[in-house]
Amino acid sequence: MTPEAILRRFPQLSALVVGDICLDRWCTYDPSLAEASRETGLPRVAVTRVETTPGAGGTIANNLAALGAGRIAVLGAIGEDGFGWELQRALRVRNISPDLLVASNSLQTFTYTKHWNSATGEEDLPRTDFINAQPLAAEVERRIVATLGAHAASFDVILVSDQSETETGGVVTPAVREAVCKLSNRVVWVDSRLRPEMFRNVIVKPNQREAEEACQRLFGRVDYHALRRHIGPQPLVVTQGGGGVIIVDGTGEHSVPTIPVPNPVDICGAGDSFSAGAALAMAACGDIHEAARIGNLVASVTIMKKGTGTASPAEVAAAGERGRTPAP
Repeated sequence: MTPEAILRRFPQLSALVVGDICLDRWCTYDPSLAEASRETGLPRVAVTRVETTPGAGGTIANNLAALGAGRIAVLGAIGEDGFGWELQRALRVRNISPDLLVASNSLQTFTYTKHWNSATGEEDLPRTDFINAQPLAAEVERRIVATLGAHAASFDVILVSDQSETETGGVVTPAVREAVCKLSNRVVWVDSRLRPEMFRNVIVKPNQREAEEACQRLFGRVDYHALRRHIGPQPLVVTQGGGGVIIVDGTGEHSVPTIPVPNPVDICGAGDSFSAGAALAMAACGDIHEAARIGNLVASVTIMKKGTGTASPAEVAAAGERGRTPAP
């Protein structure tokens, strides 16, 4: 199938993003207004504008929406707090359903607060993260597993975002991971920063560093074929930034090059945009190599945008045309 034919099928597909769904708060501050507090003498960070977007697994959902997927929902845990309300609103305005989110007063909504200097346009202050340092409450975990079991079959694609970089506080607990690994959906696509080797019988997409670290933990050496066999029969998809993608399956190891982008604007969220495009394409055409090509095209668009950008079908198609045009 051509990229255009694959993209035309996206509106017929439904996708559920499971895992760490967070709120990104992009705070623009004016350094000229940093007058000292009368009480403490410390200079204030004078925020003049705030934009909110879904982050972590929500970034994948943003990309699914921009690519035109027909129905999108997210499943994760949020607090009964203002950030949870902001996150649900940010999802709804993008036509992403927040109705499967599990709300609880036992946790706070996972939130990244990023500070942009209005004078320079750069993020130059420490990020303020609202995290959960305690394990997910057993009742919240049970509700997530039950919700996944009740609704997964109604989606063509399940994408798992296991972004938490601690042993506690994340949504993808051992029980949630086990439930994911039992799913029989056409495409179950997993992106796990610290635990890719713990999943079974699903498509796992680590980046090069994550794949190598998983291999070292398991075997004491880098061996993608052994890692793929350990996870199960599905392809292992290893992204390498500008180096493209390596696909490891039962037929061997295959390289899928990407379109060179000499001066990317912002690579933040590139892996999420790749996953959104590739997982939808996998459901559309069933060919992991074609899916990786679509994922590469999507990422080549989003890295030319500031922040966690998205790509429209028209932009992806145009990127594909540029890739087919010989260099002068």
